[in-house]
Amino acid sequence: MFSSAVLRILGVLLVMFSTTMIPPLIISWMSSDGSAGAFLVAYLATVSVGGALWILFRNKTRELRVRDGFLIVVLFWTVLAIFGTTPLLLSPNPALSLTDALFESMSGLTTTGATVLTGLDNLPPSILYYRQQLQWLGGMGIIVLAVAVMPMLGVGGMQLYRAETPGPMKDSKLTPRITETAKALWYIYLGLTVSCAVAYWAAGMTVFDAVGHAFSTVAIGGFSTHDESIGFFNNPLVMIIAMIFMLVSAINFALHFTVVRSRSLRTYFGDTEVRAFMVFMLLVITTAITVLAVWETYPSSGQTILHGAFQVISIGTTTGFTTTGFHWWPSFLPVLLIIMSAIGGCAGSTAGGMKMIRFVLLYKQGKREIGQLIHPSALVTVKIGNKPVPDHVINAVWGFFSLYILSYVGLSIAVTATGVDLITAFSAVTACLNNLGPGLGAVAENYALLNPVTKLILTATMLLGRLEIFTLLVLLTPAFWRS
Repeated sequence: MFSSAVLRILGVLLVMFSTTMIPPLIISWMSSDGSAGAFLVAYLATVSVGGALWILFRNKTRELRVRDGFLIVVLFWTVLAIFGTTPLLLSPNPALSLTDALFESMSGLTTTGATVLTGLDNLPPSILYYRQQLQWLGGMGIIVLAVAVMPMLGVGGMQLYRAETPGPMKDSKLTPRITETAKALWYIYLGLTVSCAVAYWAAGMTVFDAVGHAFSTVAIGGFSTHDESIGFFNNPLVMIIAMIFMLVSAINFALHFTVVRSRSLRTYFGDTEVRAFMVFMLLVITTAITVLAVWETYPSSGQTILHGAFQVISIGTTTGFTTTGFHWWPSFLPVLLIIMSAIGGCAGSTAGGMKMIRFVLLYKQGKREIGQLIHPSALVTVKIGNKPVPDHVINAVWGFFSLYILSYVGLSIAVTATGVDLITAFSAVTACLNNLGPGLGAVAENYALLNPVTKLILTATMLLGRLEIFTLLVLLTPAFWRS
């Protein structure tokens, strides 16, 4: 079922992941917070299993097929989340069950930001850092990082990159070699993270909070080191910085690379998806601010504009940061924002959701179908940026949209069947499938009150959303295992 070459790659990836236990281990030793043993055991367990797999299959170096790429990605995210639970499970604070530890680990790696933890301000610094780091690693995809490193070990990476990269246009490369592509993406990612951390620190955050929130901001994850999230700082400048970097991180990283290489901002303005994304954000921000002003939700117009814009950007980019929360906002706004997360950011970004490019293509295809009803003999081509879009891409978008709706309905029914009320079930599935985090009802602040079965369903939902449905569901088809 699993070829020796796939197990060899899995071993290499686990060894790489084990090194991420070292920074929180050092923090725990320095702060004497009592979690050092948990991270040490986690490191030893992960590196031992990974090393054993690599040693056993180190001579199996055949070329990877496309099906191997899908298998490795799904296996790795699943296994990584399981090993990622170890520090959370063994640490005396917080005292988590296996289900809760797995939920928290998967939420971090998939950059969902849904949490079962309360009392974050009293947690050990190493645990707080570890949660933020999980999101940062998951943001761009640790598989892409592996693609930049594994060629040195004699492993090709194009199959992994195609399986991991979000969005409908996966075959485009920024540079001729996939290794250079992965490195370019990570240089941009690292540069944004450092810039965000410096900006947060300059705005008044401590170094620890600045680094932690930079991790989750650029990863569009939403985890925080405080229960009140960004609202803890009560600082308009921090909110403005967060809004800027959330928007930047929700834009296709390929565009960031092109802008840096060409040293021109025209690439942003000329991109159809970015223009649609910004117009959509502006429309929802205007709607939210107007409704909040009419209902006099906040005491001043300045606070109305600031909180309205921040919460829309946070939910629209699927980050999930909160200031005063949005679940108590008046009228239709809470439902609007939750549904808004289904669109998410741009393809090739760290955002969740279905991606704006898919909605642009669905709109253009719908417009073409209406036009052909009026003019049956007309040949109308769907174009993005004056370039025709192949029919197989449009078919893939329709296929993805159909599977998304079917998955959403099925998961909502499954969660409701566990005894959860309709509002909580609807919003929880929406938030987890779109990798958003906060929802409505019982999950407006955290997921701690849900029963274990519900948490396991939502854990699988996060993985399904992170891998954009196709990558995971393809493994469930008989044809995949026959080939």
